Formats: sequence, C-alpha cells, structure tokens
Amino acid sequence: MLKIGDFSTLIAFLAKNGKNHKKSATFVPVNRNTFIYMIDTSAFQGKTAAYFTLGCKLNFSETSTFGKILQEMGVRTAQKGEEADICLINTCSVTEVADHKCRQAIHRMVRNHPKAFVVVTGCYAQLEADEVAKIEGVDLVLGSDEKANLIQYLSDAWTQTEGAGHVFRQKTKDIKSFAPSCSRGNRTRYFLKVQDGCDYFCTYCTIPYARGFSRNPTIASLVAQAEKTAEEGGKEIVLTGVNIGDFGKTTGEKFIDLVKALDAVEGISRYRISSLEPDLLSDELIAYCAESRAFMPHFHIPLQSGSDTVLKLMHRHYDSQLFADKIHQIKAVMPDAFIGVDVMVGCRGETPECFEETYQFLNELDVTQLHVFPYSERPGTSALSIPYIVSDKDKKLRSKRLLALSDEKTVAFYQRHIGQEAEVLFEKAPRGKAMHGFTRNYIRVELPAQQANPQLDNQLVRVRLGELTRDCQSLISNIII
Repeated sequence: MLKIGDFSTLIAFLAKNGKNHKKSATFVPVNRNTFIYMIDTSAFQGKTAAYFTLGCKLNFSETSTFGKILQEMGVRTAQKGEEADICLINTCSVTEVADHKCRQAIHRMVRNHPKAFVVVTGCYAQLEADEVAKIEGVDLVLGSDEKANLIQYLSDAWTQTEGAGHVFRQKTKDIKSFAPSCSRGNRTRYFLKVQDGCDYFCTYCTIPYARGFSRNPTIASLVAQAEKTAEEGGKEIVLTGVNIGDFGKTTGEKFIDLVKALDAVEGISRYRISSLEPDLLSDELIAYCAESRAFMPHFHIPLQSGSDTVLKLMHRHYDSQLFADKIHQIKAVMPDAFIGVDVMVGCRGETPECFEETYQFLNELDVTQLHVFPYSERPGTSALSIPYIVSDKDKKLRSKRLLALSDEKTVAFYQRHIGQEAEVLFEKAPRGKAMHGFTRNYIRVELPAQQANPQLDNQLVRVRLGELTRDCQSLISNIII
C-alpha cells in the first residue's frame, strides 16, 4: 500500500514514535520535499473489522475513510454477529453523556469481539487517553494528531506481541496534522472534510482541546477529492469540519474561494455546508449561494442562545442582532431556504429571564428547525466559574419547549411546499419499503413503496410534493412522468 507525504510529516512521525517505530513501513524519497511510504499489508489480508462512531458528521466521515483504507489493505467489514479481528471506535466528548456512551461502546465492542485488536481514537481518546487505555481489551489509543496516521500506528502496533493500551497523543498546542476525508460509508451523500480544529475557545466547549487549533488543506486538494467523488458517481457532497468558516488559517486562502472552486467541479450536482458560525457567514457567501449552480439553499447556523447576556458569558463572537440580520439576509435572496439552528439550554448563567429571551427570539425568527441540546459540565472549561446553575429538571423543561417550537416551525415550512414540484436525490431503501430523499432545500421526501425502485438510488428525480406523513417527518411524493 503506497502513501505519499512530505518530509515534515515523516520527521514529526519519527520524532513522536522513536524507538517504538517498527519496520512495518519503508520510506522511499521521491525528491527533496516528498517521500512515498509503503506499508506492509500482508498481515491484514483476509482480516475483518468492526467500526463504531459517536458524535458529529465529521467523525462519521473520518471513520468511513479509515474503513475504505483498510478495505484496500484486504480487510473486510465484519457482518452482523460476526466476530472481528480489528475494532475501531471513533469517539466524541462534547457532553458528559457522550463520554459515558463512549465508555459503553468500548466495553461493548470488547465484549462482542473478545479476540479483536481494539483501537480507540477521536475527541474522548484525546482528552482522556490514559483512562481509555486502562479499559480492559483496549490495545491502541490515538489522539487527534495521531489520527491522521492511524493506519501506520495500527500497522506498527499489530506486529507487537507484548503490552496493551499503547497511547499516542500530542498536547493540544502541538496538534498540527490534517487527516483528509471524503467518503460516504453506506450513505448516498459524500462528506468532505475541509477543516479541523477551532480557535474560538467558547467557555462551555472542549473541542479546541480535543481537536487542536484551526487548520485546513489547500483548495486544490479539496477540488481533486470532489472530482474523484464525481468519477465515482457521487452527486451530493456535504462540507464538514469543526469551524468551517475559519477555512484558510493554514493556507492563506478564503472559504468563499473554496466554495467557488467546488461549484465549478463538473458532475457534482449538490453541495451542502454542514455548519457555519454566524460571524463567519459573510454577505458575499450568502449572495453567491443564492446564484450558485450547486450550493443548496440550506444553512445550519449555531446560535446557542438568543440572550445577549448568555452569549457574552459563552464568549461567542456575535450578538442576537447579528444573528437575526444573517437570517433576514438569507431569506431576502432565498425565501425557501431551510435554516437549521443549534440551541443550548440550561448553560451556567441562563436565568429563567434569559431563557425566555431565547424562546421569544426564536419564535419570531424565520428558521426551519432547532437542534436543541442541554448544557453539560465539561472539566477544565471556564464556564465552571459562572455561579448560576440550572437544575436538570429545568433543562428538560426548556428543551421540551424549544423542541415543540421546532416541530411547529418545521411542519409549517413543509406545509408551505405541498403541491409544488421539486427535485429529489433519493437514497437506497430495503426492498418493499418506501424510499426517502431530500429536496434542494432539505425537505425530507417519502416515495411510497409501490413506486420505489432500486434504480432510483442516487438519482435526481422530479416529484410533486404531497401531504405530510403520519409522523410529520416527510412529505409524501409522486414521481412526475
């Protein structure tokens, strides 16, 4: 298996591994700046692997890419109920609940695959590496910087017969690598990782400590990945990252230039931007997306709170007025745009009055869907110094109110489109079941089982949008002949 890298990557890798580095790879210089390293894959031929991912779309994209690389090395994905030779758990640590789920997932994978070589990576592995390494059955723990070279670390550790729970983790300030990822797993949509890390350090968040500072690859490399996706038959790409709008910190490029370059890639019909901070959502980007060939009228914008008092406590980079202005700008040029909003409830300092400000702000705002999640205490964050604490009971009540408001807004948005024609990208469904897909503005559409056809998978189809399904999660559609 061949991999291409620059010598700075090689030097950093050898410096970190030192004596632990085995002869599982041969490094061959190409010129003064580049080398090729060849990994011996013979030991992996015919092996099986099981994967488990927690957290964000970025994690799922990375896991899918790791799976694809292992498949190229001769490793087959284990079937349901089959014991695997390798287990990979990609973890999340955004909340205390996420930490708990990570530990449960690791124990479950070890229990279900007792003879497997178990690798744990991701945010929880970065923040609590030593704790993870102590879990019985864990063989290898990789931090965020080491994730980029996961296959090399796995190949090296695979040849060792003594010890377990080997930990490789850089300090946050030294996390500099970028692990490219453009994969779809078992989905129709591809997920292209365009950025990693964050420089914002909001008071409630551990992500900068888990993933390091903001960094990104070049526009040219991302365009090349999009072109490869088109060659593979992919039609829709979701741009993923931790703080996507911060793209360019590493290369001196701009996010709007990335968008324009990707828009020109032939064969890709749709792009979606997974999440964009409101202060980084420029007027130029909004105007460009309104006229774009392939960037969809679909935005996901984190608000966190509609109270300026709470936004200041969070150290967010905007106020409620700026957020509202961005929504109004989008709706002025894209009236049918789907706008999803992240909202955190019950953070320290959110008094009942502050929550009511948030509720009223969102109630009056023309957004489509709210992604509501309760605040969770995170060790080491500065939010712990804020004195006002919201009870778990009040967090649940506030979440319930906002989720009800979200349902009202989503249903109203869907109902406005009943009777209209729309273009839908359908996704594969089990035989005899209804198919689902999404319109350009992210309305979920259901095609009845009698019209469903495997040949419609990954196809753009014109439909007429009908009534809401019983669960109000989709619009029933009929294909326009």
